[in-house]
Amino acid sequence: MCGFLGVISKGTINKNHIQASNISTICRGPDSKKEIFSSTQKYNNYDNTYNLHLIFNRLAIVDLSKNAEQPMYSEKYNTILMFNGEIFNHAELRIELESKGINFTSNHSDSEVVLLGLSHFGTNFISKLIGQFSIVFINLNEMKVTLIRDRTGQKPLFYSINNGTLNFGSNLKSVASSLNQTSLNHDSLNEYLSLGVVPSPNTIFNGIYKVKPSEIISLDLKSENIVFTTTQYWNIDNFIDNKTFEEDDFYNILDDAVKIRTNADVGIANFLSGGIDSSSIVKIQSKNNVNTNTFSVSYFENKYDESKWFEAVANTYKTNHTTKQINGFFSNQDILSSIEIFDEPYSDPSTVPSYILSREIAKQYKVAISGDGGDELLGGYTRTMDSYSQPGVLQNLYSELFRLYPSFLGSGTDIKKYSRKLEDSYPAYFEDLKLLKLLGINYKKNTKNYFPKNTSDRYKMMQIYEYKLYLYELMMLKIDRTSMANSVEVRSPFVDHRLIEYVIQHDSNYIQKGKPKELLKNILRNDFNDQFLDRKKMGFVFDLEDWVFNNLDFIKEKINGGTIVSNLNPKIIDHLTFFKSRMNANRIWKLFFIEEYLNEV
Repeated sequence: MCGFLGVISKGTINKNHIQASNISTICRGPDSKKEIFSSTQKYNNYDNTYNLHLIFNRLAIVDLSKNAEQPMYSEKYNTILMFNGEIFNHAELRIELESKGINFTSNHSDSEVVLLGLSHFGTNFISKLIGQFSIVFINLNEMKVTLIRDRTGQKPLFYSINNGTLNFGSNLKSVASSLNQTSLNHDSLNEYLSLGVVPSPNTIFNGIYKVKPSEIISLDLKSENIVFTTTQYWNIDNFIDNKTFEEDDFYNILDDAVKIRTNADVGIANFLSGGIDSSSIVKIQSKNNVNTNTFSVSYFENKYDESKWFEAVANTYKTNHTTKQINGFFSNQDILSSIEIFDEPYSDPSTVPSYILSREIAKQYKVAISGDGGDELLGGYTRTMDSYSQPGVLQNLYSELFRLYPSFLGSGTDIKKYSRKLEDSYPAYFEDLKLLKLLGINYKKNTKNYFPKNTSDRYKMMQIYEYKLYLYELMMLKIDRTSMANSVEVRSPFVDHRLIEYVIQHDSNYIQKGKPKELLKNILRNDFNDQFLDRKKMGFVFDLEDWVFNNLDFIKEKINGGTIVSNLNPKIIDHLTFFKSRMNANRIWKLFFIEEYLNEV
């Protein structure tokens, strides 16, 4: 797991400037740094010469030797790899490559498997990978650069193409710095204000883009200008089917997804909230006789505290457990630090406890296993189940009622969700068009394109929407940034693409009868009572309402001195404090985050 920054240009590259731009990326790989600063003439005889400056920051987790360092060069194939991530089936792939007569220099580096696999098989090799990754692959014989991102967007990759120069990297702020480009994309800003994130392929900055999940971008450097093509090597929509769901098959895939993520050359910990997802992973590890280290956050005298539950799990499975206790509110410095570490704007306040927990884990471990993705996999969100059985009693009235609904009261979700038409109702849980109205923004883009076009199955439509928007674009961003800011790699078994493919391919009987996560509860049922198993989902959050409404002077100072709100509607905070709800607290947090984020750029 690592971070990288690179420039490939026909012009002169300012080495010192690129090295300075790399500073924001170092947290992703503090163990070592390696650079290539050269001309492509060193590697081939093409007249169309480019200069290269490649910087790799390594977080050493698999094969700690120097032979596994990057940028990694293959003399046989004349190829270079920059790879951020983890390939969990690299040992099996290595055997396959060796059977083809391919020789390795490292002992067990997954990076070398990726380098030689792509060199030998081309991009078809990507379909063999089980893992999380962003890849830059340079074929110097063909003068081609390939940018690749994993299927579910677990690892980031940004790029910009301008005047015969390619800039790319793992960190948006680093890429923006290397370009001296921080002008705002106002359409992206509107997306952020509505969704709390800027979905790929756009970023908050003009001219800088994100490689989309499961996307391959091929760049041809032989022509006068860089020519690129894009392909999608994996699409969740293509797996939609209604085969009979077999529980044993599901459990076998899940067991393997957990097992392969417990392999590393460094110590591994587990995030433990005490919820069904993280607890079931700990149970599987216990069943497989894996020595498990668990970490949790406890809120003193707080309605969000789950210590009763995670302590029960830790005691039942005899884990080596650590609890980080938060007495009262997070400090304002903790809040600001949790924003500063984000290279992209992201408004989910659960980033604060996630960041604090990762910071504690980093004191002892480099790798953590999380239960993220379980809700998407098995319909665990309340909104999903509510919409699945929605009677649609107001379906003929909701549009007018939504129009009349006062913006300062909230997003209007409780009205819109009653539409029987899913393409209208479900996005209301994610979009806040009423906030844009308060800010005086006329925003027309919607998220309906995330719904699959090849099914009318209501549940699968919601499930795929959740994956494409919420998991790929929001959850994976949060997990990556809060952990990697502390140099911790997070592995999420429920995001294994084999599990996702299985549930999409099979019927949805496992979410019937109001018991959407029964498959995971069954793993735990012999060890815990119904009170534990059937309690209301809490989520990994903190008391945002209390923090926001008790720190309004601090927040107002930040927002009113910023560039966004003052140019739109400087009275917005007064409107949002009129009705002190969690929704309005989230809106204030969203505005606070973007102003603080831009202040740090």
